[in-house]
Amino acid sequence: MDKPPSPHCSSSSLFLVGRNSRGNWVVRDQKGLCGGLFVDRAEAVKFAMFENGHRPQAVIMVPGILELDMSGKPAASGEATTGHAGADAQHALARAA
Repeated sequence: MDKPPSPHCSSSSLFLVGRNSRGNWVVRDQKGLCGGLFVDRAEAVKFAMFENGHRPQAVIMVPGILELDMSGKPAASGEATTGHAGADAQHALARAA
């Protein structure tokens, strides 16, 4: 039985999917409120799709490094939402906007 999407995640508009500096697959919502580490790309995309209400247009594949920030601080609206990600990730988010 599937769990319902997390209340914090389902209100986010975009989910970023990419690899961190260690090669793990990462998913982060745009606001930095939820995400996770995954064993492979398919599981990462499956999580992002489930949490965003199965909207493929709201999943962005990040070509650079995407780190999962577990500090508990949501990203401010004017901040780069990719945390420690490189310029490639910021460009991917800008193209989606």
